[in-house]
Amino acid sequence: MALDFHYICRVDTLDNDIKFVAGIGEARAKLLERELGIRTLGDMLSHYPFRYIDRTRIYRISEITDAAGLSYVQFRARVTGVAYAGAGRKRRFTAFVQDPTGQAELVWFQGIKWIEKRVEVGREYLVFGRPSFYRGELSIAHPELETMEQALSRKAESGMQGIYPSTEKLGNVLGAKGMYQIICNAWTLVKDRIADPLPEAVRTRYGLIALRDAIYNIHFPQSQEALRQAQYRLKFDELLGVQLNIQSRRTARLSKSNGFLFSKVGGVFNTFYTEKLPFPLTGAQKRVIKEIRRDTVTGFQMNRLLQGDVGSGKTLVALMSMLLAVDNGFQACMMAPTEILARQHFSTISRMLEGMDVKVAVLTGASKAKERRASLEGIASGEVDILIGTHALIEDRVQFANLGFVVIDEQHRFGVEQRARLWTKNEQPPHILVMTATPIPRTLAMTLYGDLDVSVIDELPPGRRPIKTFHYTDAARLKLFGFMRQEIAKGRQVYVVYPLIKESEAMDYKDLTDGYEAISRDFPLPQYVTAICHGKMKPADKEESMRQFKSGEANILVATSVIEVGVDVPNATVMVIESAERFGLSQLHQLRGRVGRGGEQSYCILMSGEKLSRESRARLEAMCETNDGFRLAELDLKLRGAGDINGTLQSGMAFDLKIASPTADVQILTVSREAATGILAADPALAHPQNRGLEALRRRYSGREEIDFSRIS
Repeated sequence: MALDFHYICRVDTLDNDIKFVAGIGEARAKLLERELGIRTLGDMLSHYPFRYIDRTRIYRISEITDAAGLSYVQFRARVTGVAYAGAGRKRRFTAFVQDPTGQAELVWFQGIKWIEKRVEVGREYLVFGRPSFYRGELSIAHPELETMEQALSRKAESGMQGIYPSTEKLGNVLGAKGMYQIICNAWTLVKDRIADPLPEAVRTRYGLIALRDAIYNIHFPQSQEALRQAQYRLKFDELLGVQLNIQSRRTARLSKSNGFLFSKVGGVFNTFYTEKLPFPLTGAQKRVIKEIRRDTVTGFQMNRLLQGDVGSGKTLVALMSMLLAVDNGFQACMMAPTEILARQHFSTISRMLEGMDVKVAVLTGASKAKERRASLEGIASGEVDILIGTHALIEDRVQFANLGFVVIDEQHRFGVEQRARLWTKNEQPPHILVMTATPIPRTLAMTLYGDLDVSVIDELPPGRRPIKTFHYTDAARLKLFGFMRQEIAKGRQVYVVYPLIKESEAMDYKDLTDGYEAISRDFPLPQYVTAICHGKMKPADKEESMRQFKSGEANILVATSVIEVGVDVPNATVMVIESAERFGLSQLHQLRGRVGRGGEQSYCILMSGEKLSRESRARLEAMCETNDGFRLAELDLKLRGAGDINGTLQSGMAFDLKIASPTADVQILTVSREAATGILAADPALAHPQNRGLEALRRRYSGREEIDFSRIS
């Protein structure tokens, strides 16, 4: 059920099957359930219009032109004749109509036996439908007809008729007016049986109209202001349901003193800070470490997101946080999405901790037997302090002696369930720090909803320059090659990234093998060396290509997005992304982050075809306008939806919100969060009789998983 109407009405009414509503019946009921998931009266009334048309406006035929851009029209006209054409499935029925200003055709391809009995030559009808034009003549397919006698005797609930989401199959059976009429009939069955779930004090405080008025005016608005108030109230209810659920979970989590206490800053942390720090911490890094330190002395489990662009120093913050755990007798682990990145973290952290009494181990799917055995034994015995690895860390055989702190790097690369498995690696949940350069929409939505503590590193280390990003089409390829030669002449290196490995007949995109050959021709040996790297290469070949590029032997690395994370080559200053429209914003931002890691000015060139969808163009324009990961994630949220916050879905709007949007309705979201916090502060269990409706609203949004994934980020 889209909206839990159990709390607003007697169950026996709103649970009634819609087949009993006038105008539906058995066949249409099955169609509505199959096409839209509408099964009950409650489902029907929570199927909201997405826009409205003015049914008081009756056009003259001469006013309905292609240039007018009208999506639906209504006009009076007299039938002057009928005709049939075609046979079998291609048979169609046409009625010719006219008014004093012009003429039009009404066409039916289905239901001909039914409609031909109802169309009478010489009679005047009120015609309603979607206009189209054929050779300049107005034509309406499957219009809705009423005799003028019927139209004049009918009293509409509202002059503004809602247009409802539908499907092609449903539209052929129930047009816009048919759906509207069913809503009218459903409303008459429940209009006197609606109670309000919100206590009067809450409605008064936040200036909300009664629920009955909101449901009426969303379907039959009596004015633009009444419609605005109805939309606000229904959005508020949806977002309040989300907030009550999330805030009560948060309260329950924070009411349990089950977080590990890191009560001291000991010798390991202090030695590293005073003797081993590779460069001074930025103000932002210091602030984030203090936030994490504050979380780990409260006695509550930490659940924190660390957002910072690639190269902003997240790994150093993560390491120092893990050293806090080590100082307090706990183990820590860091999970990275790829073998390359895990090995790089292991190498970097081992180098930073060289000479200190901290044991670091690595575990990946490709670990040799000896390395795997040593790592597993070391963490089980407690000898290993910090374990770094890939998703191999979540395997059942990986048993920690006392895991107290978990870092998850580039969290958008892991499924929610994978991340949750780490949470179960100790009897008490470890502190969780998730790091990302671009929050995925699901995480951003959690931030908006207030269930995740967020830290942001918004300063780049000294000497780093913002990356300049440009969008070119294939017509500028010679210009691009000239620019690449200029940078290589300065001693710099270039990445060229492709979305595909082999050519796909279904997609007209540049592929990696063709690209490698083309670049090898334009940048020939011995003056230029071009390496290639993709996920289907043998590990040894891939490592050799990466070694050539890292050492500076290769000028150009042609690769797939396998290099999206985990390659650190400070000398690389140009990132060329071919068929950039094929990549999501998160991937584009991650790829761009592979350059700009040294002190030189770096560039990201987005190459695409001439023809782009509106969404693709918006993504590429956003990349050129900003280096800010949060701003990009906000756009990603608008383009993709927020994901299922309490479950495991990573895209699509959370909680089946029917009318509210977490981005468009941030102001209502903020107010609903404030309301939920106040309500739960006074009545945490929602046990007071006046809050019975609120408890039902909260239950509507309760989690559906054995593990509460909202705690894992």
